[in-house]
Amino acid sequence: MKELWTLFRRFVPPYRKYLFLNIFFNILAAFLTLFSFAVIIPILEILFKIREANYVYMDWGSGSVKDVVINNFYYYTQECISQWGPIGTLTAMAGLLVVMTMLKTGATYLSSYFVIPMRAGIVRDIRNYVYDKIVRLPIGFFTTERKGDVMARMTGDVAEIENSIMSTLDMLFKDPIMIIVCLSMMLFLSWQLTVFVLLLLPIAGSLMGRVGKRLKRASFEGQQQWGLLMSNIEETLGGLRIIKAFNAEQKVQDRFHDGNQEFFRITRNVQRRQSLAHPMSEFLGTVTIAIVLVFGGTLIIKGVSGMTAASFIYYMVMFYSIINPAKDLTKAMYSIQKGLASMERVDAILNAQNPIQDPAKPESIEDLQGEIQYKNVTFGYDPDVPVVKNANITIRPGETVALVGQSGSGKSTMADLLPRFYDVNSGKIMIDGHDIRDLKVHDLRSLMGNVNQEAILFNDTIFNNIAFGVKNATMEQVVQAAKIANAHDFIMATEDGYNTNIGDRGCRLSGGQRQRLSIARAILKNPPILILDEATSALDSESEKLVQEALERLMKNRTTLVIAHRLSTIKNASQICVMHEGEIVEHGTHDELLALNGYYTRLVEMQSMK
Repeated sequence: MKELWTLFRRFVPPYRKYLFLNIFFNILAAFLTLFSFAVIIPILEILFKIREANYVYMDWGSGSVKDVVINNFYYYTQECISQWGPIGTLTAMAGLLVVMTMLKTGATYLSSYFVIPMRAGIVRDIRNYVYDKIVRLPIGFFTTERKGDVMARMTGDVAEIENSIMSTLDMLFKDPIMIIVCLSMMLFLSWQLTVFVLLLLPIAGSLMGRVGKRLKRASFEGQQQWGLLMSNIEETLGGLRIIKAFNAEQKVQDRFHDGNQEFFRITRNVQRRQSLAHPMSEFLGTVTIAIVLVFGGTLIIKGVSGMTAASFIYYMVMFYSIINPAKDLTKAMYSIQKGLASMERVDAILNAQNPIQDPAKPESIEDLQGEIQYKNVTFGYDPDVPVVKNANITIRPGETVALVGQSGSGKSTMADLLPRFYDVNSGKIMIDGHDIRDLKVHDLRSLMGNVNQEAILFNDTIFNNIAFGVKNATMEQVVQAAKIANAHDFIMATEDGYNTNIGDRGCRLSGGQRQRLSIARAILKNPPILILDEATSALDSESEKLVQEALERLMKNRTTLVIAHRLSTIKNASQICVMHEGEIVEHGTHDELLALNGYYTRLVEMQSMK
């Protein structure tokens, strides 16, 4: 129950207005249900001569509330019979029942009408919270999480939470209201019989509750398995070319079928247990009604309860009105257990800690020069296994420093540390004498532009991809950036020019075209510091030439950190740092490093032999 209240407090408060209206109309519907069936008693007792019509109007205060209400109810019914006759009164009673039922169903509809904005709004809010948290979390978080599983949490798990919240609302504000109102009337009619009912209902409820004990854990396992399936689908779509090239269709099919079979097994068990709720509650409800019928009938026959046969029928109608809400409460508990299991998975994202935080008292760089210093920097994704070890680099304003070395030597990690995608384990990185951890993350990253080996583009127009992250960019600015990046000509050759949609990850463009769009995006941002991560390594010679020209224009008068795969592209760098197993083992200009006849020379010779 603690988890349930936590869920309620987190998401419902912004919708208090709708909640209060829902409660109001639930209460109104409960009272209209109560009094709409009250007309059954006089119909049975007076119209069919079960009770003689000899009532006199009683003033309020002349007796107990119960006696005055019952007496005057019969009095007015008696007056109707005397004026309109039995048939006319029966018609009037039937009409009153229709009117009361119409009002009751109207109130029931309004209670649902006002809860719908709350339901839809809560689901919208949860998705927004999860998406916002995903965007804010550091890149390191997603090295241990499957993308497909994250997507499953935003879809299937949120849908389960939605159902759970709706069940919670019914359980807290609809069903209990009906139960309380009906129990009040039952106490009014016969307290002895109602005490017996109150002793009987918890026994039936405890029997039904045992069915759902393991439902939460099974539901959690089902959602975990669904996340694995989503990851499998996402990986299959992303690697379809490789799957076909290696004739691995059967392999991935078997893997998916095995996972899907496991999901089927878990889902089958959960749904079987959940589907047991209705028939079990139906059976136990019928048993309970039969017991109450026998016990109450015995009280009437012995004359102990003070109820007439007609009152007892009305009492049973009220009791039956409790049974359905009680069943709904049982079903709601199953749904709530599933929702709480899903909430645990969503909370794994919402409660994840982001180690990349703004400082309490951030510093600012008023007049940026662009000097970058790595001072004794050590970092490891696992702190016990450092990837970068005691690195020291100084990049003066406007200089280009290149990092070279074998794969896995720590080059890309060095570049990722500069915009604080990760924080160093020891040492520090400084810009113009300011530790980057003393700057706001947004301000730090606004100083930098990135061009990566894999051009990361979005399923949008060329214009929007170039203008990505730059507010209020004009067409003239975008075109100018594209021209500098050698991209304008091929853009104009597309069917809609700058309004052409480039497809998922820019799949409608070649590798060189995608890379030039990335460069145009960086040019438009106009950053004083530039990070180039093997920006030409995956291109053919012709594309590389165009991209290299664009990069040279982009690097002009900017402080640039280049991660180089092809050494021919960084001969003119101000300084080249050679990395080996996380350490900077050599540094200098191209000619100086060749003269050393060390690691760099061997790298050059290896590429010359290719």
